[in-house]
Amino acid sequence: MESEPTRSPCRLGALKAAFPVTIPVLTGYLCLGLAYGLLMQAHGYGPLWSTLMSAIGFGGSMQYVAINLLVSAFDPLQAFLLAIMVNARHIFYGLSLLGKYKGLGAARLPLIYTLSDETFSLVSTVAPPEGVDRRSFYLAVSLLDYSYWVIATALGGLLGSLLTFDTTGMDFALTALFVVLFLEHWKKPENRPAGLIGIGCTVLALVLFHDDLVVPAMVFILAALLGGRKKLCT
Repeated sequence: MESEPTRSPCRLGALKAAFPVTIPVLTGYLCLGLAYGLLMQAHGYGPLWSTLMSAIGFGGSMQYVAINLLVSAFDPLQAFLLAIMVNARHIFYGLSLLGKYKGLGAARLPLIYTLSDETFSLVSTVAPPEGVDRRSFYLAVSLLDYSYWVIATALGGLLGSLLTFDTTGMDFALTALFVVLFLEHWKKPENRPAGLIGIGCTVLALVLFHDDLVVPAMVFILAALLGGRKKLCT
């Protein structure tokens, strides 16, 4: 088995190397995390609840969805299916990172737990600098992104408990982010078929299921993508 070149296992060095590449995530999570904490506070869930939700149920978009689930009639089956569908993309993330995380030992557990859209983008495109241990670098990136989100939601909850103002429209923050991501995705012609699949499946779910379209739309999109992948591989 070929051994990896010797690198410094210094965690401080890994943090110093990882921090600059995570600054864009820090700015994004600061805005979204603050909005999430404020919304939780507006719905009667104080800073402790928003912080625990981010620390234990680290899910980003699913956390925004969960606000409505918390204040509506309890439906565990719907909550379970919605969580699976909203986070189904992590299945593909995980599969694509198997090679990159190979041989990292116990570090794979926190790496898997803290995986997010933004962390996946960084880990997929940024290589550890010369002299920095691969495991320490990826772990630093993941833990920094995770800490940004938890701290931002805690600050949002604290701010919401101290100030009273109208939060109408703030829950659109995450939707706005995904709109921007979609537009960036659309700029590349090779990405447009996947975008059209998402739009088409969502419109179909809206026609068939009206207001309860989220889970069916996710199922349609997942089935279309898996079916298309299978067809390309045969």
